[in-house]
Amino acid sequence: MDNAKVSSMIFNKLMAKLPKIWDGKQAILFMKGNNCRNWKQLEWPGWYFQFMCERILGKDSFFKIPGPAYGNVEFDGKYEIPWDFKAHTNNASSATKVPTNGYAEIEQALKEYPCVGFIIAEGEAVFDDETGSFKQWHDSLKGKMTAYEKDRIKRGAISRRRKVSFQLKKITFVFLNTQALSYCGSFQKGMRNADGSPRNPKVMLDLSDEHLEKYTYDVK
Repeated sequence: MDNAKVSSMIFNKLMAKLPKIWDGKQAILFMKGNNCRNWKQLEWPGWYFQFMCERILGKDSFFKIPGPAYGNVEFDGKYEIPWDFKAHTNNASSATKVPTNGYAEIEQALKEYPCVGFIIAEGEAVFDDETGSFKQWHDSLKGKMTAYEKDRIKRGAISRRRKVSFQLKKITFVFLNTQALSYCGSFQKGMRNADGSPRNPKVMLDLSDEHLEKYTYDVK
């Protein structure tokens, strides 16, 4: 597989249909109206990008949607190799690291495939105002308080400011093989869920890492 050629082909196919500016309210209403089960999620840009990738790349069976599953972890799609779709906020103060799938599950996938792929939408986000008007709108649309919100209030944790909009700046394709995986960090290792069970460590991609095979396309 020619990774550079595949990346270019997928990028062109995506950008023929993918909006460059994602308005939060419009994106959430679009997901809700099209039966996307994740329209209530706080980090809507990532779920919106995944949903749009499924619709665009899954058309005419170009991608198999969803992709292969390992344990409880399912890749978002498959085109010759398993793929996952991610969105990453790339504001001036943002980190270059992107949490991805479970470490063990990626290792399993790499026993069957030469690499796994990640399609990462990078862009600038505008955040909610001081009154939290976007959060109030989203909460009202949900109709009732989610279990996540109830748990946050119970813990006394501060609510994170919501993203109001997301302007797509570039899309990066990362191909992760066994050798490159050894250079990646992990996320959630040693952490536990609210019920005390251990969290599944995830692979952390550092987009500035020169060990990664990646191809970046600017969105114009």
